Amino acid sequence: MHRPFQQVDVFGSEPLGGNPVAVVLDARGLDTAAMQRFARWTNLSETTFVLPPSTPGADYRVRIFTPTTELPFAGHPTLGTCHAWLAGGGEPARPGTIVQECGAGLVTVRQADGVLAFAAPPLVRSGPVPEATVTDIADQLGIGRDQIADAQWADNGPGWIAVLLRDADQVLNLRPPAVRSYLGVAGPYPPGSECAFEVRAFFMQDDLAVEDPVTGSLNASLAQWLFGSGRVTGPYLVSQGTVLGRRGRVRLSRDADRTVWVAGATATQIRGEVDL
Repeated sequence: MHRPFQQVDVFGSEPLGGNPVAVVLDARGLDTAAMQRFARWTNLSETTFVLPPSTPGADYRVRIFTPTTELPFAGHPTLGTCHAWLAGGGEPARPGTIVQECGAGLVTVRQADGVLAFAAPPLVRSGPVPEATVTDIADQLGIGRDQIADAQWADNGPGWIAVLLRDADQVLNLRPPAVRSYLGVAGPYPPGSECAFEVRAFFMQDDLAVEDPVTGSLNASLAQWLFGSGRVTGPYLVSQGTVLGRRGRVRLSRDADRTVWVAGATATQIRGEVDL
């Protein structure tokens, strides 16, 4: 069966500068095994499958797969899927506000001036990381324990631990020898720089350490920690993917009601059909 398909670049500050996601826009009739098989074939960090909503108030439902497993939520697939759904003729019940149903529940996406932003979902785990774990994280990253300024659980689905280093250069210089955890590492740029932080995301996939180019879920949970701890007070811009030759840019902000919003550019790079 031929199904509409798009591959969307997300969070890029220039063409092909972000993180691609594959989107199958009509996944009705596909079972979990077929979805996982296709996600393994695309070999992107995530592939998504759009289905009719099963919950009142949602505009569509999405299932999100890595090449090896299904995720309840992921950030850049949320924006990329919403972009593809709108570009494919989707019409939200409320203009300018799209409600996505996923494994983590309902996620609100808003559209303003052509830019999409999703509301960060609640954390499933937060709080301080035990000292023994922080020491182990330093070993995984190949750095001294004294280089880690702070660490917190920042898990909104994948299992992120947020690690704050003392500056952006330390983040850019990381060459982790072995990664066994979902680690999101951030370091501040000097005041007055284009971006406030450099961010990198590391995790295991097929027993190999992988770095994700630009990561919406991590930046969402990292922002919840940074805003909540008072380290940032207003909107800020993150750079990610630099070491991988990307120019990812993620804009973070927080409303008066403390909702954190994650925004970035989205652009369809491939459009057509897949036979599934």
